[in-house]
Amino acid sequence: MATATYLSFSVPPTSCAGRQRRRQATRATASATDRPREVVSPKRRLPLRKVPGDYGPPVVGALRDRLEYFYGPGGRDGFFTARVRAHGSTVVRLNMPPGPFVARCPRVVALLDAASFPVLFDTSLVDKTDLFTGTFMPSTDLTGGYRVLSYVDPSEPNHGPLKALLFYLLSHRRQHVIPKFREVYGDLFGLMENELARAGKADFGHYNDAAAFSFLCQALLGRDPAESALQGDGPKLITKWVLFQLSPLLNLGLPKLVEDSLLHSFRLPPALVKKDYDRLADLFRDAARGVVDEGERLGVPREEAVHNIVFAMCFNSFGGMKILFPSLVKWLGRAGAQTHGRLATEVRDAVRAHGGEVTMKALSKMPLVKSAVYEALRIEPPVAMQYGRAKRDMVVESHDYGFEVREGEMLFGYQPMATKDPRVFARPEEYVPDRFLGEDGAHLLRHVVWSNGPETSSPTLQDKQCAGKDFVVLIARLLVAELFLRYDSFDVQVGASALGSSVTITSLKKATF
Repeated sequence: MATATYLSFSVPPTSCAGRQRRRQATRATASATDRPREVVSPKRRLPLRKVPGDYGPPVVGALRDRLEYFYGPGGRDGFFTARVRAHGSTVVRLNMPPGPFVARCPRVVALLDAASFPVLFDTSLVDKTDLFTGTFMPSTDLTGGYRVLSYVDPSEPNHGPLKALLFYLLSHRRQHVIPKFREVYGDLFGLMENELARAGKADFGHYNDAAAFSFLCQALLGRDPAESALQGDGPKLITKWVLFQLSPLLNLGLPKLVEDSLLHSFRLPPALVKKDYDRLADLFRDAARGVVDEGERLGVPREEAVHNIVFAMCFNSFGGMKILFPSLVKWLGRAGAQTHGRLATEVRDAVRAHGGEVTMKALSKMPLVKSAVYEALRIEPPVAMQYGRAKRDMVVESHDYGFEVREGEMLFGYQPMATKDPRVFARPEEYVPDRFLGEDGAHLLRHVVWSNGPETSSPTLQDKQCAGKDFVVLIARLLVAELFLRYDSFDVQVGASALGSSVTITSLKKATF
């Protein structure tokens, strides 16, 4: 965990931080001047350095950074690495999109290494209110008029009951997860084999979208969405709804002027997607009655529970599978036949040793599978960005320096730079499937932080770590196991997508042993 020192110092606050400090004065969070001076740095003190970088002129600086972020020659990664190189620092000041005229204040202190990044997990140091999507928050008209759990800080009274509701959603039908996954994704591979035979290739993302939504509804709610009023429309409706929430952050490949003006400068009107969202909500209002009942017992009003379930199932879970599963297949496909052979041998030996069934015990005997999943989550985390607003004056430490941050300033972390930090990971840009095997590999797991917390910790009611952390790792392991039970090897073609990677399967070599 990054070290933070609380102290007083004289740094002129930015106008954004100043406004936030005035807002925070009315909240329960005490400022640094209300508390005794506290030092939390028992091991060492690094030399202090002023956070380098600048925001440029108002509006103009934010627009400049936005255009470079979306359309610069190095892409998103290049935007950050250029600033690290220019300032000789992995903690820098910059503007984060979308900026004008969507976000009131785009100014952030960016944390771009594994040492500084974890301060974003410490809710005693940072406030998470309305920061799930960064410097702007989508309209609550897109979530039934409610601030759903992702936007709620742990200090708020409804955070605990809402997170408890999601823990219940994920666990109350746990015995159905493995059999339903195998059933639904078995059908997916059958359909892909047919498409390969017909066309010579198969779009994994297309089939995965349908399978992911069907699996989630059947496993967690006991309802097949194809038999509801939605029929097969669920994935399409969700994708459109997510677009309306995240459009200021997406690059869809449209002409630059059109895209920047339409998507990044203004919000898409929620009214245009209301009917689609209402159809989704109607499905969960009916199918999730038992979960809503549990929410009511926990003190969550029924309608608020419905919209939190919609968000958890459609945005968090379906959205996560839409990004993670193609990414995992991409990296495994590129890993080559030798890695495929090791995985196939491990999976089949473990399943044979457990009566030919895929069970939790069988999965526990597949360490390479688990490591391969962790490595995919490390090299390409499904959620690349985390935010937090400093609750008090503090010093945030990188590997080499301490940086003074003022109360109210926005801290931003670009996770791929933290999880590909060369001072933590050898060959950080390479996908190394066995990276997390053995004792040395286990020590590295605390630096795998895709879940808004270390892989070595578990989510609680008091933090913002993903409630579905273990569920996501489980189903990713199931995907790898199912793949290598059926096939000795496979080949892929990879392209770009607004959300993650576009993956096309070009060959599937059926199991021969």
